[in-house]
Amino acid sequence: MKLTRTKQCAKCPWKVSTNPHDIPDGYCEIKHANLKDTIAEEGVLNLTVLKAMACHHSTGNDNMYCVGWLNQQLGVGNNIGLRIRMIKCENINELKVYGKQHQRFEDTLPK
Repeated sequence: MKLTRTKQCAKCPWKVSTNPHDIPDGYCEIKHANLKDTIAEEGVLNLTVLKAMACHHSTGNDNMYCVGWLNQQLGVGNNIGLRIRMIKCENINELKVYGKQHQRFEDTLPK
């Protein structure tokens, strides 16, 4: 497995500096809030990755993960299923985020 994108987008919602309404390609508050389903539940050991957050540049058929989401879920989000899946990822070591990042999904939503 190889990630399609390894560098965080300029308007990634996981960046503290990003105003969600500036996310390109038709931002929708309802769709954004529904992405809560992609976040590992604290205290629950789930060894499968059920849903993933796609990059806003994704076509839907390219398996392009949101780099900010990957960073959060592999780090403080403690998504064990995703961590196991990424063991076989050839370029996970190239993952790069820029600037201060939100620690919780709820903080990515508009105020």
